[in-house]
Amino acid sequence: MVKSILLAIDGSAYTEYVLQYGVHLAKTFQAHLKVLTVVDVRFFEWAIAIGVEGFAPVLPSATYQEESQKILEEKADRVLERASEMLKETGVMFSVEKESGSPVEVICEKVKVADLLVMGARGEFEKWSDKMLGATFESVSRLSIKPIFVVHKKFEPLTSLLLAYDGSENSNRALPWAGFWAERLNVPVTVLTVHDDPENARTIVEEAEDYLKAYSIPALTTLTKSGDAAETIVTTAQELNVQAVIMGSYGHSRIREAILGSTTVQVMRKSPVPVLMVK
Repeated sequence: MVKSILLAIDGSAYTEYVLQYGVHLAKTFQAHLKVLTVVDVRFFEWAIAIGVEGFAPVLPSATYQEESQKILEEKADRVLERASEMLKETGVMFSVEKESGSPVEVICEKVKVADLLVMGARGEFEKWSDKMLGATFESVSRLSIKPIFVVHKKFEPLTSLLLAYDGSENSNRALPWAGFWAERLNVPVTVLTVHDDPENARTIVEEAEDYLKAYSIPALTTLTKSGDAAETIVTTAQELNVQAVIMGSYGHSRIREAILGSTTVQVMRKSPVPVLMVK
């Protein structure tokens, strides 16, 4: 199920943790790591566009454009060089690649030939993002066709998992991933269903439990709770001290997502641990 893992890095404070989790997962699944960094051409293309169309247009010189691209290229080279140094010491199989373009478009294209994408919750402009997800990550999370493992600035080996399950079609896609990860990592899983109707909650959580019994999981427990789904998932992850949350993507309508943010987005924003979002 997981033989190729794409690590999208940009040299930000999250890069180290993306690499650490990538190594952890590569060793667990015997997978190949594909390390990607993107030279964001929007920086100098934006400068040109503003120069031509701005209120007080000043067209950047050719020298400015060349120097800007040179700086970004050199930065990307240093990021990949440092990543290669770290990965060589781990013994995992890996390759590195530098591409130029829009990070969102490049990452979504490259992940088509990988089984899993690992990214940081925010990028190099994180100090201006507060508790919001990075713009690149949030766009990739909506457009990518593959599961995404979003990490924070902390690494912990995955020793227990929380599966958030609501019985929806998207949530159902997370079941085999939870079973596979728990079996290969040899870690316990807690299945959580958040529903205001206790009877429906029990039916939903038992559905997940019945599915996961087919996997060789050290321990399988279930929980049902009521309340706001995102808040309850985040609180439960903290209470149980799990190392990752697994869930399906975007359970609400697109209209509600635009106004409030879906349960998945809210969990990814607030979760103290990495989240595997299955699509």
